[in-house]
Amino acid sequence: MKLFVANIARECTEDELKELFSSCGEVKSLKIIKDRDTGQSRGFGFIEMTTRQEGEKAIQDLNGKEVQGRALAVNEAREQQGSRSGGGGGGRGGHHGGGHRGGRGGGY
Repeated sequence: MKLFVANIARECTEDELKELFSSCGEVKSLKIIKDRDTGQSRGFGFIEMTTRQEGEKAIQDLNGKEVQGRALAVNEAREQQGSRSGGGGGGRGGHHGGGHRGGRGGGY
C-alpha cells in the first residue's frame, strides 16, 4: 500500500522516517521529495508498505504524530492519472475570462 506523507520536518532524513514507519510493518520503499534546485526536502514524500494492513496501521498510528516539532499527515496515496511524464497538469486548456462570447449587437 502506497502512502502520501506530508508535513515532514525539513531536517528529517529518509532513514529516520523509515525507522518510524517500520514500527507498523515492512517498508517496501520510501522517498522524501526534494527541491531539484536546492536539494532540500519539500516537506512531503511517499512510503510504500508491503501490505495494505501495514499501510492502514501506519495511517492509524502515525497520522497526526509529532515528529521533530511537526504533526505528520499520513494518507493513502492516490494513483496518478495518465502518464508519469510532465508536471501537475495545471494550466492546460482552461479558458478563464475572455474567450469567444459572440457579438454584442449593433452593426445593422
